[in-house]
Amino acid sequence: MPAITFDQFWSWQAAADLLPELLTAFVKVTLLVTVVGTIVAVVLGLSLALITQVTPSVIARPVRWVMDVIRMTPLIVQLVFASFLVPVDWNLLWVGTVVIGVHYSTYMAESFIAGIGSVDRGQWEASRALSLPQARTWRAIVLPQAMRATLPSLGNWTISMFKDTPYLFAISVLEMVTVAQQAGNNTFRYNEAFTIAGLIFLVASLVTALAVRRLEKALVY
Repeated sequence: MPAITFDQFWSWQAAADLLPELLTAFVKVTLLVTVVGTIVAVVLGLSLALITQVTPSVIARPVRWVMDVIRMTPLIVQLVFASFLVPVDWNLLWVGTVVIGVHYSTYMAESFIAGIGSVDRGQWEASRALSLPQARTWRAIVLPQAMRATLPSLGNWTISMFKDTPYLFAISVLEMVTVAQQAGNNTFRYNEAFTIAGLIFLVASLVTALAVRRLEKALVY
């Protein structure tokens, strides 16, 4: 049986030909979904956390129930379900972005709740002793400390969101992994296509993790 040569396993020319196509898919879909989805998740997650902390239980409990349902339902099921609910002329890229953002907002909300709970009770008592308005207490004392405490977990959720973008294939959005698979189907160079896609994911995740660490240090010091 003849041995498999390196040229059969890997072609630098095929990798060079595939790289621009995969980078384009990464920037136009994967990165876009991650950035916009993270903004949606952070804003909505913080809003959900505040609702559960400051509103009466008649409002907070149903909100927590909805959060639990979203968090415990598979993301791919939510994507498919949403794609059937929206009108057929809607852009499924943006539908998927919103669904991913809403899905991860429930995880980020839990991180925010934990961060709020980590603020020392003495901070609350001091603000009441100074007769500070509740809105200013939250804005100037509680939320800054909670953000510093939750930043590492928010970064982790962002990286998880980034790695979950391939689920967009379920609603026919051509993100990077789907493009890699189609390129492999066309050229029969699956090794190059999926290796490059994996390396792009790895580099982007490492850059994100490094940025979060630098931001965390900047906020602490």
